[in-house]
Amino acid sequence: MLQAIAFYFFSAILIGAAFMVIAARNPVHSVLFLILSFFNAAALFVLLGAEFLAMILVVVYVGAVAVLFLFVVMMLDVDFTDLKRGAQQYLLPGIAVGGVLALELIFAIAWRWTVTPHAIGAAAAAAPAGVSNTVALGRILYTDYIYYFQVAGLVLLVAMIGAIVLTLRKRPGVRRQSVRRQVSRTPADAMTLIDVEPGQGA
Repeated sequence: MLQAIAFYFFSAILIGAAFMVIAARNPVHSVLFLILSFFNAAALFVLLGAEFLAMILVVVYVGAVAVLFLFVVMMLDVDFTDLKRGAQQYLLPGIAVGGVLALELIFAIAWRWTVTPHAIGAAAAAAPAGVSNTVALGRILYTDYIYYFQVAGLVLLVAMIGAIVLTLRKRPGVRRQSVRRQVSRTPADAMTLIDVEPGQGA
C-alpha cells in the first residue's frame, strides 16, 4: 500500500512538472521543472528496483545536461518572443507526433493489462536471486550485448566528430595557439631588452 501511494505521488508530480516544462513562459523555469521531472523519474526507478538507472538519471541528466541547459539559457541573449512566434508553424506536426505517441502509450498500457499473471511471474523469476541490479545489468550489457554496446559508442563518437566538424569555422584575423612554436621558442623570441636612459622613461 505504501509503495502504491509513493508511486502515484511521484507520478503525479512527474506529469505536472513535464507539463510545466512546455507551459512555462520563462525558459529558466522550464529547465527547473525539467530537473524536477528528472528527480521524480529517478524516484520511480528506485520503486521499480532499478537503483543504477535512477543514479544514472540523476548524475547524467540532472548533474550535467539540465545544468548545462540552465547555464546556456541564462547566458545567451535569445529573443524567445520571436522564437515562439516562429514555432507556431510547427503546431500541427507537433500535435500529429504527440497523437502518435499517445496512441503508442495507450497500446502499451492495454497490452500490459492483457498479460497473464503467470507470464508476469515467469518474467520476474528470470532475474537471478542474490544479484544486485547493477551487477545483473553489467553482466547482460558486457556479455550478451557487448557488440551492440561498442557499436553504439562508435556511433556516438562519429556523431560527436561530425558535430565538431560542422560547427568549426575558420575566421581570418583570429590568433590561435601554436604548441610547436611555444615549445621551440628561445629566450630571445620571448622577451626584448630595452636600455632606457635615466630620466627618459619607456
